[in-house]
Amino acid sequence: MSSTPANNDDDTPKDPLQEMLANLLGGQGMEGFDPAELAKAAGLPSDPNVLAQMFSQVQAMMSGSSDTPVNWDMARDAARKAAAGGDPSVTPNQQREVDEALRLAEMWLDPFTELAATAIMGRAWSRAEWVEETLGTWQRLTEPVANSIAFAISTAMNEQLPEEMKSAMGGAASMMQNMGGALFGLQLGAAVGALAKEVMGSTDIGIPLADLQMALLPANVKAFGEGLEVPEQEILLYLALREAAHARLFVQVPWLRGHLLGAIESYARGIHIDMSRIEDLAQNLDPSNPEGLQAALSEGVFMPARTPEQDAALAKLETALALVEGWVDEVSFAAAANLPAAAAIRETIRRRRATGGPAEHAFGSLVGLELRPRRLREASALWASLKEQRGIAGRDAIWDHPDLLPTSADLDDAAGFSARRSAADASESDVDAALAKLLEGGFDSFDGGTESGEADGDADAGAGEPGDGSPEGPTTDK
Repeated sequence: MSSTPANNDDDTPKDPLQEMLANLLGGQGMEGFDPAELAKAAGLPSDPNVLAQMFSQVQAMMSGSSDTPVNWDMARDAARKAAAGGDPSVTPNQQREVDEALRLAEMWLDPFTELAATAIMGRAWSRAEWVEETLGTWQRLTEPVANSIAFAISTAMNEQLPEEMKSAMGGAASMMQNMGGALFGLQLGAAVGALAKEVMGSTDIGIPLADLQMALLPANVKAFGEGLEVPEQEILLYLALREAAHARLFVQVPWLRGHLLGAIESYARGIHIDMSRIEDLAQNLDPSNPEGLQAALSEGVFMPARTPEQDAALAKLETALALVEGWVDEVSFAAAANLPAAAAIRETIRRRRATGGPAEHAFGSLVGLELRPRRLREASALWASLKEQRGIAGRDAIWDHPDLLPTSADLDDAAGFSARRSAADASESDVDAALAKLLEGGFDSFDGGTESGEADGDADAGAGEPGDGSPEGPTTDK
């Protein structure tokens, strides 16, 4: 009968982690226990600072806010870390230059729009400051999608657990939900942090990410100008014109911000997560490789094809974004007449907005929506045509109410927009006048005389005998 080798047999291979845990559970306690040895045995980094950071992150993923499945604190931390590389603090001189450029931009814009200047103070932001100022809006825009993905991930992962593990881990469902929300938060934060390295102001993607703010990012403005062979001051002034024009539009047209953000939220709520893909991922998920799930999130693999309703909603949203960007493009270019390189800067910005940068594409893949004005040039042409036909005041009056905004069809025929709108207005005026006359009693009463075809015939006959004294004859109205 063979005997089992003793644990102290030198020929028996030993698992360091297993041996360490056996000693600990066998009553030897923590005496002589070396955390670095445990980390090494488990394949973890031995640096205490790195370990502390890893455990802190894991703890944050397992614990989360009870009112939302998405860990927005982790999203903020991830965004700040992603934006931190090469992000110097704004100097007093940069703050002064940005403030002066925005003040001058306000003066240059005055002759070219009926929308009044704002009383907002111009700010210079670092990338980290842009993250802090805009993250609340990002949360509002992405929360419908974020919640759906977090719930889907937690459901799929929890279903993959064996029954005995489910009973042993009473809080598994909550833990999985927090993990799903944390992973989405990390991915969203990384996308927002990457955007912080590309944007040049608070409205650079066409929507007001920071309410009642007017700001530029000096580091990104400088990076934008590299290779353009244009004086830095001209670039700063042109971008200040665009930022100030955006600010006027969103401040003086108070319904516009809610209109855009509401459209984005409605579109996001209509997104349905592809559960089959998440279930497949959960089955093959390697806990030691969380990058696999993060890569899947960044590639948008959970986003199914859009429905016809979403396509229609997206078309309306893209039209609204194009109208905003087109108006800003037209007005700021007109105000930049004193800048020799205005045309070159304008064309560069147009191409940049039409194609989008890498960070913008990453964000679009994550939430299923890219905020790009695909018809910027058509919208600019429409606003230019309206100025020629109606003047500056008539052009800007279009912003008085959302029902007055041009449609996608109007972008196809900018020159004919005014004629179509005038015809529609005239038709509505005729209806209103007719209704007012009816309510005032201006129409004839139809109580008698024409209740039958015979009566009509008699009336016609009477009309042919003007001298017979009949009241019906000469006074019949048709």
